[in-house]
Amino acid sequence: MAGSRKIAREFTLQAVYAWLIGGGDVTLIIANLKDDEQFKRADETYFRTLIYGVIKEEDMLGARVGPLLDRPLAELSPIERGILLIGAYELLHCPDVPWRVAINEGVELAKKFGGTDGHKYINGVLDKLAQDVRTVEIAAARGKG
Repeated sequence: MAGSRKIAREFTLQAVYAWLIGGGDVTLIIANLKDDEQFKRADETYFRTLIYGVIKEEDMLGARVGPLLDRPLAELSPIERGILLIGAYELLHCPDVPWRVAINEGVELAKKFGGTDGHKYINGVLDKLAQDVRTVEIAAARGKG
């Protein structure tokens, strides 16, 4: 049975957070996370896709998200910043993940790990990004509904 993408996203957020806070060796960060008993429930392939993709594309993702923010990306909490980077990566590079799922998963991460109303901010930013990068998918969904 394949692991959970939801759990993979949670571990990705932990890895991105550690990387944003301390920099450091991603391989070591991943090794430490794999020691967690819950990691075996995650979709490890998806986890690796997300963590390496977010780190490799951080500048481009920040450039796409930055204009949608009310302050510089660097001024966001590392949790919100990490969630936005993961959500942006999924919206831009994971066409198999429906846009609503990418946004909802970001919101759920924010509710679980972020500040009190951080999920509202995440929702607004990822929704704006989705409107820009998933126009065909969103138009098709509206046409059906």
